[in-house]
Amino acid sequence: MTRHSTLRTVSLLFGLLLFSIFKIAGEETRPNILLIVSDDQGYNDLGFLGNGIITPTLDRIAAEGTYLTNFYVTWPACTPSRGSLLTGRYPQRNGVYDMIRNEAPDYGHRYTPAEYEVTFERIGGMDLREILLPELLQEEGYATAIYGKWDLGSLRRFLPTSRGFDDFYGFVNTGVDYYTHERYGVPSMYRNETQTEEDKGTYCTTLFEREALRFLDERDPTRPFFLYLPFNAPHNSSSLDPLIRSTIQAPQEFKDMYPPLEKETRIPSKPHRYGGEDAMVATTEARQRDFRASVTCMDASIGRVLEKIESTGSLDNTIIIFFSDNGGGGGSDNSPLRGKKGHLWEGGVRVPCLIRWPSGKVPAGSVNDQFLTSLELLPSMLAAAKIDPPDDVTLDGHSWWQTLRHESASPRSVMCWQRRDHIAIRWNDWKWVDMGDNALGLFNLRNDPGESKDLTSSEPEKLRQILEKLAEWQSQMTAADPRGPFRDY
Repeated sequence: MTRHSTLRTVSLLFGLLLFSIFKIAGEETRPNILLIVSDDQGYNDLGFLGNGIITPTLDRIAAEGTYLTNFYVTWPACTPSRGSLLTGRYPQRNGVYDMIRNEAPDYGHRYTPAEYEVTFERIGGMDLREILLPELLQEEGYATAIYGKWDLGSLRRFLPTSRGFDDFYGFVNTGVDYYTHERYGVPSMYRNETQTEEDKGTYCTTLFEREALRFLDERDPTRPFFLYLPFNAPHNSSSLDPLIRSTIQAPQEFKDMYPPLEKETRIPSKPHRYGGEDAMVATTEARQRDFRASVTCMDASIGRVLEKIESTGSLDNTIIIFFSDNGGGGGSDNSPLRGKKGHLWEGGVRVPCLIRWPSGKVPAGSVNDQFLTSLELLPSMLAAAKIDPPDDVTLDGHSWWQTLRHESASPRSVMCWQRRDHIAIRWNDWKWVDMGDNALGLFNLRNDPGESKDLTSSEPEKLRQILEKLAEWQSQMTAADPRGPFRDY
């Protein structure tokens, strides 16, 4: 070999070495992502807001990160909200714009196994043409896992391990009994693609914490991770027992953290649809206590997950995001907002949201009032991981990092919601809502977040403008490439 060729070979090897070093360094700096989604938690259900609920871990995330006060989800209940946060697309665009669930159990009916197998709750799912956030992260080397509530289909082709997750343990539908893991008597817990009853009798939140800690212990430390923790707390318990159904199950140790009650149960004023005249249900006070206890239990589990990440020295380069999938239901505190879960009033779609990422310069102890939504999640995570979004997918969100760093205003000016024949739109500070039965109006959210003063008569030009924006959105959704399971194509 000549001296010239030797030098050329050495230079080539040195260049490859530098490339490898920079590539490894780049991969090491890619952030981990911990996405925590609670179920039906109210806008005011955070300890640092002062309503009496105990949430030291969530309070810590707020103190070390940013609290968003104008953060919205895309639907006022479970399934469509979860579909949007993983696709970055409106429910009307990704196809999941209503619940994938059965209604009969709400009227006391328990399905037989053969009957259940052909119900919509069993066969419905997110359209396979949709691209989910875990798929995009997985393709770029992220370890991906989900422990908790899936709610986007239970057939194998719809399960998390078919949609970009390496590992899954949790339940597949909208709600379960926290201990039996059954939805109205139907076993609903899965490990990857296999139904399991291995942990029957153990509280759900404890199981999801256990699996998250296992994942963190066993993961390859050279790979960044995306850990999705969609807890079912504090959703009510899906049981045909009226006493269980009327409240939220929580371990006694967490109930004991709240003041004792004079009365735990009552007989309803009219016969209960499950238990008849002799049915026993939880009192309003007991339901609120149990709701709070389930949140406090979840908070403790989140704390142990954070401690595990912190022990590896990677907490500050882990993007931690927490929000509720929709507004709070019974037992929650949505004040000062109007409405609750299921409504398109603010209390159904504006939710608490916390973000912590010191390495990404997200300010600590900050309150951010900018208009942001769960549609921003996918493009923001891709931007943080330096991943280009797919060219052939229309996204409805924007990266939120400059807004969180107070470098620029939110690029979002419009957000629309539709639940069957109920519809709403927010345009800047203005919101128009039609909840049917003459429950409609135009509101200025900056001055009236509780939507108490209808300005329809005094602001006709604003009404015209906002309804024009709504019509534009409706046209866009109608023209979108149709997706199942609901649209006709």
